[in-house]
Amino acid sequence: MGEVHMVEVGEKGETVRQAVARGAVVVSPATLRLIERGALPKGDVLTVARVAGIMAAKLTPRLLPLCHPVRLTSVEVELKLDQQKSRVEIEARATAVDRTGVEMEALTAVAVAALTVYDMIKGVDRRAIIADIRLVAKSGGRSGDFVREGEEEACTE
Repeated sequence: MGEVHMVEVGEKGETVRQAVARGAVVVSPATLRLIERGALPKGDVLTVARVAGIMAAKLTPRLLPLCHPVRLTSVEVELKLDQQKSRVEIEARATAVDRTGVEMEALTAVAVAALTVYDMIKGVDRRAIIADIRLVAKSGGRSGDFVREGEEEACTE
C-alpha cells in the first residue's frame, strides 16, 4: 500500500485565495421548464442547490481526507438555466485568507449543488447528466494564478 501525506503548509504565508469552479446538469427541456416554474415535487431546485453548495464548501475537509481546513471568508454559488443547451449551469466562487488554496472548496460546492439538482429532479428525469465539473480560475497562491483557456471572464465577474 502506498504512503499518504497531508502537505505541510505551515511555512507558507497567508494570502487572499480565490477559486472559481463550474459544472452543469443536463436535463430534458420539460424538466428545465419545471425547474423554471418551481413546479417540481421537492420544491425550489435552484435555491436548495445553492444552499447545499455553500454548505458543502464549508465541509470540504471532512469529505476529502487530505484537504486542509481553510478559513473561508466567502462562498457564492450561482445557478442559471440555459434554455439553448437544456442545462442548469452552476458556478461557485470560494474565497479565504489562508496558507493554501480553495480550489477543492469551489469544486465541492459545484459538485454538491449538481448532486442536489439531480436529487430533486430524478423523479421526473432519470436521464439527467452531471457534466463538466472543472476549476476555471484560481488566484492568491505561491504557484501563481490559473485561468482555464476560454473562461477568462471568470476572473472579472
